[in-house]
Amino acid sequence: MGNLKLTMKDILENNILNYWIDRVTDHENGGYYGRVDGHENVHPQAEKGAIMNARILWAFSAAYRVLKKPEYLEAATRAKEYVRDHFLDKEYGGVYWSVDFKGNPLDTKKQTYAIGFTIYGMSEYARATGDKEALDIAISLYHDIEKHAFDSVNNGYIEAQTREWNPIADMRLSDKDENGSRTMNTHLHIIEPYTNLYRVWKSPELEKSIRNLLDIFTDKLLNKETYHLDLFFNDEWVGKRNIESYGHDIEASWLLHETALVLGDKKVLLKIEKIIRRIADAADEGLRPDGSMVYEHWKDNDKYDLQRQWWVQCENIIGHIDLYQYFHTEESLETAILCWNYVAKHLLDGKNGEWHWAVLEDGSLNLDDDKAGFWKCPYHNSRMCLELIEREY
Repeated sequence: MGNLKLTMKDILENNILNYWIDRVTDHENGGYYGRVDGHENVHPQAEKGAIMNARILWAFSAAYRVLKKPEYLEAATRAKEYVRDHFLDKEYGGVYWSVDFKGNPLDTKKQTYAIGFTIYGMSEYARATGDKEALDIAISLYHDIEKHAFDSVNNGYIEAQTREWNPIADMRLSDKDENGSRTMNTHLHIIEPYTNLYRVWKSPELEKSIRNLLDIFTDKLLNKETYHLDLFFNDEWVGKRNIESYGHDIEASWLLHETALVLGDKKVLLKIEKIIRRIADAADEGLRPDGSMVYEHWKDNDKYDLQRQWWVQCENIIGHIDLYQYFHTEESLETAILCWNYVAKHLLDGKNGEWHWAVLEDGSLNLDDDKAGFWKCPYHNSRMCLELIEREY
């Protein structure tokens, strides 16, 4: 596996991270540009999203923690200070959804998902550097979510609220989503940062939140008939259960495993390991013979979205390496390597750096969506590289 680790290190440093330093750093207005489109055009006046900036913070913090290169610390610190100075709502708590290119608040709604990613980035910076300010910000944001977004009556986390934490009509992360007050995606990206925060802040309150989140996954989000994770629900956890999202399933399989491992409770780990193997099996319904994983299946009309999105392939690789590492399934390693070969051949941009958004159903590249932007960040692919560098398999 040494060659795979060396390949991942090379891709991380020379294909992904250098692209963000060279192409996306905003030297005029601070932080990072809000958008580089699929044709490599920089949009210096594009709005800047909380998710993108928090993910940049996470990626460079994690890269510095593992590789100790000073340029990664510099990039991480740049992101940390920009998020601290421009995205944190000093009056009401939480983070703004977006700011304009000069750093002024633009969309001030409180999307729980975005606050979660800011915790993820700040906790990783604290983990990498020991920085107390970043840890304090992460802890404060954790308390914001628990105070304002946690529903103690129905359990679970509210999708979005106004700046002042009041109800909001449109709670969607994007126009592709259903307008549900509870979503699998947001809960997944709350348990992920809470787990990372727990690595550096062993709070009994936080541990209780994490254990409850694991129960939400096993009791509310998991479809006991299919072992897919269902996506959209109302306050009472009623949902259509009509979409199977293969990338989210395989991502959840290893993230839930990570949470149980970090908690260190053998009883919880045994329970979760049984479930995540079945979730991974369900996700594998999206695999194709070349190792790639397609996007979604809509059960209402039995239609499939067959595009190969960059992030789905990243999670496919990590998820199957996780299965191989802990359960010694040789076919899982084969799937991960096949998928990496697919990525290297079709999605990786060897000329300009970074990865393309997707390969479409007809085999052509999706150049309409961003190379860097609101949703295209050095997170899934950097994390894939770092996971494969750090793991023992």
